[in-house]
Amino acid sequence: MQLVHTIAEVREIVSSWRKEGLTVGLVPTMGYLHEGHQSLIKKSVEQNDRTVVSVFVNPIQFGPNEDLATYPRDINRDMEKVSEAGGDLIFNPEPSEMYPGHFTSFIDTTETTELLCGAVRPIHFRGVCTVVGKLFNIVCPDRAYFGQKDAQQLATIKRFARDLNFPIEIVACPIIREEDGLAKSSRNTYLSPEERKAALILSQSLKLGKKAIEEGEKSAKKIIDIITTNIKTEPLARIDYVEVVDFENIQRVDTIEGETLVAIAVYIGKTRLIDNFICR
Repeated sequence: MQLVHTIAEVREIVSSWRKEGLTVGLVPTMGYLHEGHQSLIKKSVEQNDRTVVSVFVNPIQFGPNEDLATYPRDINRDMEKVSEAGGDLIFNPEPSEMYPGHFTSFIDTTETTELLCGAVRPIHFRGVCTVVGKLFNIVCPDRAYFGQKDAQQLATIKRFARDLNFPIEIVACPIIREEDGLAKSSRNTYLSPEERKAALILSQSLKLGKKAIEEGEKSAKKIIDIITTNIKTEPLARIDYVEVVDFENIQRVDTIEGETLVAIAVYIGKTRLIDNFICR
């Protein structure tokens, strides 16, 4: 397993793999890897001859009052996690490598970014799509792997890859959870013991919504009410949003049918957590 820091090094290594006729998978991450990231790496290793993992805390997807400075970073730990999962190459650039002076070109998206996290983090998805587009051009993978926990991101990347004709298969991977149900997230490290216990309200509330749908409830409003009412029983929880949307275009629906995303964002103390499930 190799660690490199420049675009030129990545391109040279991937080019040598291509000359051998090898397939390449890409797992974009912001580091501080956990079992959720490792599940993506393992899936890539299963489906490709070589796997590249990017570890880059992308500054342009953070707003002015967000946690860029405090976002957890530990490249030595990340190297161990990638090695355990079978990855071949870590690309860990500096911001100046990805965004040279007077950087002015971005990938903007519409429709899929209007609601959910896009409504409250207005520059977030422009930053996400720009860095992912750059990684696609740098690595030129056959497949790229993204987790369902960031469902709006997944839908948006699928859309821009299709719209901009990137010849890359976007592979969605399921949410990985702790034994008690909390979705794995690098931001879970921000939680105090009391907040960590309170955070279980997210997965518990989603389970109630999912159970209602499985029992035949089709009204999006009623599902939202069930989830919202349960979250409000936790004093440390503050709701950002509870939404039911079409998974392809991330637009609100009144009736649950087809592929529907039920998504929530909740503050536990000062930490904003997201979770979801998809009905098919």
